[in-house]
Amino acid sequence: MCGCSTHQAQSSTTTERDPTAVILKVEDMTCGHCASTITKAIEAGLPDTRVQADPATKLVSIQGTQDVAQVEALITGAGYTPSIPALG
Repeated sequence: MCGCSTHQAQSSTTTERDPTAVILKVEDMTCGHCASTITKAIEAGLPDTRVQADPATKLVSIQGTQDVAQVEALITGAGYTPSIPALG
């Protein structure tokens, strides 16, 4: 988890709903630094992906893969806890 101690739910990116994207909820993504860490971890592990991480909604959208298990492993490896968001 982030150690930047500026945990304000501010977002510089908007997570748009793409039906082909993998979307995960990361409750412990609390700030822009967390979002950046998660984005970098996914892009390093899956270089052909496009990632949008939004701390305000706590959603991470990944385009370019359908491998949910690998994305979850990358987020977990970065120190965060991903989950499948509830529908609705």
